[in-house]
Amino acid sequence: MIIKTEEELQKMKEISRIVALARDKMAASVRPGITTGDLDDICRKVLEENGAVSAPMSSYDFPGYSCISVNEVCAHGVPSDYVIKDGDSVNVDVSSSKDGFFSDTGRTVTAGKPDLRQEDMQRVSMEALYAGIKAARPGTRTSSIGKAIFKKAVENDYTVLMNLTGHGIGRALHEDPHYIFNYNEREGAEMIKENMVLAIETFISDGDEWIEENEDGSWPLYTENRSQIVQFEHTVVVRKEGNLILTSTEEFR
Repeated sequence: MIIKTEEELQKMKEISRIVALARDKMAASVRPGITTGDLDDICRKVLEENGAVSAPMSSYDFPGYSCISVNEVCAHGVPSDYVIKDGDSVNVDVSSSKDGFFSDTGRTVTAGKPDLRQEDMQRVSMEALYAGIKAARPGTRTSSIGKAIFKKAVENDYTVLMNLTGHGIGRALHEDPHYIFNYNEREGAEMIKENMVLAIETFISDGDEWIEENEDGSWPLYTENRSQIVQFEHTVVVRKEGNLILTSTEEFR
């Protein structure tokens, strides 16, 4: 989506505020003893209280209000009665719509005290996210985002998932550009335009570079060797004077 009016911008800001609120409340609630279903219920309440609709449910008939991926789950983790344990790595990914506008965001936290590896991967994934956001400039191509993300990963002895991507967003959950890779993929890279809305996300891996697609199209997603993946995501409006991070908060910026 390319924002053309102040009304469109305000509606994008509103739905982005809601998904960021749900994300931060869920992340703050991650602790040993809580279930992923409990976390999803927090998301449900925030969305309902603010007149928003779960995008995974409405767009893909996903069995949860949000995606909650624990440890070796790369993405699209289904909320359940799984009890989170001390040291679990938990990613909360919240996407929603209101008044015909969509926003998407996610962050990874550790239940209890993270070990040094978890701290480092979260640091690198966060730094890679902001490097990717900085690289998203009008007149450049989407491959510049992936190049910046990949550079940050390899500088710190990690890699990225090659077949999970960021995407355009706005009037639908997934719009052009449909594939914002986490590496410098030039084939099919699209031009970034002024006021384009992008969901930029990082998938930093400590081993595998590819997820294994489920033949039956089911959730969740894993790598062959069950590598740890750390994901962060913001919805961003690309502007010449500096990108506007719609899902930024005091808790996640």
